[in-house]
Amino acid sequence: MPTVVPDRAQSPRGAAVPEPTAPEPELVPALLVQRGRVCVPGADGPVVARGSDGRSIDPLDAIDGIRETYSRVYFVDLDAIEGAGPQLDYLQEIARDIEVWADAGVSSADQAIDILVAGAQRVVLSTALLEGPRPLRRLLRLTTDVAVEIEVTEVASARLARAWGSTDYVEVATEVRAVGIRELIVSPRAVDPDWALIARVAAGGPTWVDGSFDRQETGELRRAKATGGIFHFSEGELAAMSQPSEPTPTDEQGAR
Repeated sequence: MPTVVPDRAQSPRGAAVPEPTAPEPELVPALLVQRGRVCVPGADGPVVARGSDGRSIDPLDAIDGIRETYSRVYFVDLDAIEGAGPQLDYLQEIARDIEVWADAGVSSADQAIDILVAGAQRVVLSTALLEGPRPLRRLLRLTTDVAVEIEVTEVASARLARAWGSTDYVEVATEVRAVGIRELIVSPRAVDPDWALIARVAAGGPTWVDGSFDRQETGELRRAKATGGIFHFSEGELAAMSQPSEPTPTDEQGAR
């Protein structure tokens, strides 16, 4: 009598084995820093975030609040992005207490290595600055601690077509991954997230959503099978978490 091999999709009693549950998308807070001050997105670009006393919020105070809930932060160095040079001193301090992915306007291997040496676990390069895949190939000879942001705009730029040979964001994502990059960040700019596009990119590997993503869209992240979303705190939230904690009686006794 021939041996009957049980169907791997069935349990010994013939019941269907449930599909493995996909992990919940991770939410990662962004921290925008310009000239040593925390910023929040504004209608016409980033604006300085202020506490209840009207003073600007120090990045290190903000990180003290963020790390109480989150183990990772997406550090956006606005000075570096605008060409003024990276704020490596802040990056070094922040990276002491929390895992950092750093977006610092990097477009070359040397700049990327400086960011990683300062303490970032990932350096983020953007298709808005990259001239095609060649700089990524050079960088990957030195480190694999790299993520690539695919900037999505209402009308794909002629620059994207020139640098990558396509204005199809999925094709660009495929070419980036062919180079050897695993982690991609889809970043809608001044447009809502295109969840069908995000799902197509996520089908090729780990995919995060930044830009206009909102924490309330976590269900969309899940349906698109994205790895996670990068979100921005409001000014009020940043002010609240940056307040120094009230001293306890024990602290006061120790101070005496």
